[in-house]
Amino acid sequence: MNKREFLKTSATIATGALLSRFASAEDLMQTSSTPRTNWAGNLTYHADHLYKPTSIEELQQIVVKCPKLRALGSRHSFNAIADSLTNQVSLEHFDSIAVDAAARTVTVGAGVRYGTLAPVIDKQGFALHNLASLPHITVAGAIATATHGSGVHNKNLSSAVSSLELVNADGKLVHLSRAKDGDNFLGTVVALGALGIVTKVTLDLQPRYDMAQLVYRNMSMDQLEHNLEDIMSHDYSVSLFTNWQNDNVNQVWLKYRVAPGEHRAIAPEFYGAKAATRDMHPIDDHSAESCTPQLGVVGPWYERLPHFKMNFTPSSGAEIQTEYFVPRNRGYEAIRAVESLRDKITPHLFITEIRSIAADELWTSMAYQRDSLAIHFTFKPETDAINALVPYIEEKLAPFDARPHWAKVFRVPPAQLAARYPKMDSYKALTRQHDPQGRFRNQFLDTNIFG
Repeated sequence: MNKREFLKTSATIATGALLSRFASAEDLMQTSSTPRTNWAGNLTYHADHLYKPTSIEELQQIVVKCPKLRALGSRHSFNAIADSLTNQVSLEHFDSIAVDAAARTVTVGAGVRYGTLAPVIDKQGFALHNLASLPHITVAGAIATATHGSGVHNKNLSSAVSSLELVNADGKLVHLSRAKDGDNFLGTVVALGALGIVTKVTLDLQPRYDMAQLVYRNMSMDQLEHNLEDIMSHDYSVSLFTNWQNDNVNQVWLKYRVAPGEHRAIAPEFYGAKAATRDMHPIDDHSAESCTPQLGVVGPWYERLPHFKMNFTPSSGAEIQTEYFVPRNRGYEAIRAVESLRDKITPHLFITEIRSIAADELWTSMAYQRDSLAIHFTFKPETDAINALVPYIEEKLAPFDARPHWAKVFRVPPAQLAARYPKMDSYKALTRQHDPQGRFRNQFLDTNIFG
């Protein structure tokens, strides 16, 4: 008997009473001769087995059977954070949505995507405070990696979480909440999948609102030296797009709330940039068909906060992404530091987006205790070239203690990464408390978190 089979057999014997109550875990397992990849196609998962439970009980059975297990969400990660050498589990069948109007919350299953959730809560008069640039991602996956959105007063998506439910390493259903678990809850939200398999998430809601967005083209980067804070705080959500050439910001996207009956005239210029006369894609030569409406056309919040529509392929499709968070008060310095690499970067680049995110208190959030500027690179699908380029970018951003996005490509050494998170030791202690045997750890976590 090899080591893997021994571990599986041991786990089965130890939990025989639980397993006997339900159908065999093998009945829930899917195997395929076609390798599973992330949505962009730059990463192939190594797991032999993918489980798709339809109930908590089935998930519990899978957890206690598998010595190693990782949750697989919408596959919008560009590194191996969701990978496993043995077993993955998809929660796509956990698709419940329950609004509590009195509490102003919504509880969603781990398989629910923001693009599915948003219209449901909007019809009941509610909204979320922010959304990512694309609505295709699952709520559970986004909050586990501190995925964000933009806006100087807007915290990342994880900040809306008031409680969550997960199956821990013992197969037990655990409920964690902001009200009950105090400071420790701040370490359980952006958990990187290390505490257990999340089954439900409860989010804070606010009254629904309408929005519009405008795009301006070709702003000199010189404008950022003294006006970066004013530009980024001009509207509810602001994004800058650049290819780093010609000292130029190619596009400025301004997203703003619109009160009933309000009309905002379109100014012909914005810090020297000219108002676009047609809908734009962030990548100039791409069709805007996949993008949310612009030109000041008013619509619901969930059709303006994202850049891309739910029923279209987001961004460029086949691509590689990497992203770094720096203190916003040093944002201009960081931008210019990256710009010094423009001739190395641009040949491999589709576009760079620059966004702002408000500080939060979540232990492993990239915006932990500092207002941040995120510098996001959408690269062409050139894996070897990007792997060679990333260390140059990280070297330029090292003086700013840049924190890489957990679900995108990075090469920051683990010791440096840990030093950039003041609560990293507390987070590691929390993961050991919930998962002492490392059932939910994988090579990504072992390398980047546990050394």
